[in-house]
Amino acid sequence: MASGGAQGEGFPAARVLDGLEQPVVVDGCPVTFWHLIEEGERKATYGELGAILRDLHALTVPDGMELPPYTVFGRTDLRIEKATGIPEEDREFLRERARELRERLSGLRFASPKGPVHGDAHVQNLMVDRDDRVILIDFEGFGFDHPEWDLMVTATEHHSLGWQTREQYGAFVDAYGRDLRDWDGFRTLRGIQEFQMTTWLMQNVGESDDVAKEYARRIASLRDDDAPRHWQPG
Repeated sequence: MASGGAQGEGFPAARVLDGLEQPVVVDGCPVTFWHLIEEGERKATYGELGAILRDLHALTVPDGMELPPYTVFGRTDLRIEKATGIPEEDREFLRERARELRERLSGLRFASPKGPVHGDAHVQNLMVDRDDRVILIDFEGFGFDHPEWDLMVTATEHHSLGWQTREQYGAFVDAYGRDLRDWDGFRTLRGIQEFQMTTWLMQNVGESDDVAKEYARRIASLRDDDAPRHWQPG
């Protein structure tokens, strides 16, 4: 459904090449082939992100197609255990935060039924082609789960980090038809998104002083749920 199924529905998604047996293994690595998307001159807007997620979540999964659930914590446990260059007290704090978030998630009641979800729904995973069509890309996390997981990213980026203007977030909400922040489960999903963002950056602390400083900023603010998040994209 992420490629061929979505294409059959007329959904604007990146498409694999037809007529090829895929993937092809090259030097031990799987390789797939996709139709080239020739980018236009502008970037997608948050309103367009809201609209494309609305349409995605309205799709029906074909009979017989099995999709995995959203991987909430992904590789975070492994990252915590394998990370180098971080204080041990950070590692223990992140282990405890993971346990706390799992406990909160186990008691969460979602407001929407399960359906197709992108799994990494942010505006950078949209491309605008030369015909001004907005196309959804990057289906690594595509699955079958509650649509709240796709709304979590932009809602957290705006609420916690201020990475979108009020007008940009308003356009996203208006196009989708729902503001996740109005749901009583948002606090839990916000905590999960911030946790994911911090542990993802944590694995790269050895790359540069800037990355190390940004990780230190994020982990410090995670220790206080009410602290401002002066995070930088990275």
